[in-house]
Amino acid sequence: MEDLNPQAKQMADESMVRNLAAQARAIWPQEMALVKRYALPPHPCILDAGCGTGEITLRLAELRPDATVLGVDIIDSHLELARARARRVSPRVSFAHQSIYELPADENSFDLVVCRHVLHSIPHPGAVIRELARVTRPGGYLHLIPEDYGMLHFQRGSILDPADFWHVAPRRFGAATNTDLFIGRNTYGIMRDLSFEDVAVDYVVVDSVRAREDFAAILEAWRDGYVESIGELTPISRESALAYFDQMIANVRDPHGYAVWMVPVISGRKPTA
Repeated sequence: MEDLNPQAKQMADESMVRNLAAQARAIWPQEMALVKRYALPPHPCILDAGCGTGEITLRLAELRPDATVLGVDIIDSHLELARARARRVSPRVSFAHQSIYELPADENSFDLVVCRHVLHSIPHPGAVIRELARVTRPGGYLHLIPEDYGMLHFQRGSILDPADFWHVAPRRFGAATNTDLFIGRNTYGIMRDLSFEDVAVDYVVVDSVRAREDFAAILEAWRDGYVESIGELTPISRESALAYFDQMIANVRDPHGYAVWMVPVISGRKPTA
């Protein structure tokens, strides 16, 4: 049977909790303006698919105080943390253990469906996007952050060039786990194939100017959660991967250095007919 969650170990690691928090701090302030563009009806129903620890589920509820928001995930420890955080806003916010490959919701159930930082980590992302489209209401919006590991750029060090790492590691890691770590550049075509309208491609800029410490925290969490697997699944050894990450973290923290992660945000409106 195919493993539909090949990064289960990394997703359940404590480093992922740190990663999700740092990503939310770095990305949401820019992303929020994109969400505000959507012409949602009063009292919208919102789905956060692959919600993790609920960082964005709760931010969506704060952004739309009239909304009902459901977060779904398959990592129970993340859901427990999300529920604990949501007590102050329940019952308007709820969480459930559900697979985004086969959601129990009826067709056309949600005015806004959000899926962030998930599609790169699972096989068959196109099938998941189709499932998310199925539960989106006609006239409703699908909002995706499909990561793309060709959109990270760091300064070259005296010994190591991070461009070499990002050229090799994502391709070999993706091949070993049947995942597409460059899904960000492929999502626009998937949305168009599904006949979504007003398909937009925007970018959140996470860099050493706008979010220095959060960017460093993201890299530290990636390092702590992934160097072992990189050493096992790619030609890059664990020791080399650790050296690359430490150099990238130093680059971000250097007041005279510059590094950037271009985070794609792909959105579209489901046709009404």
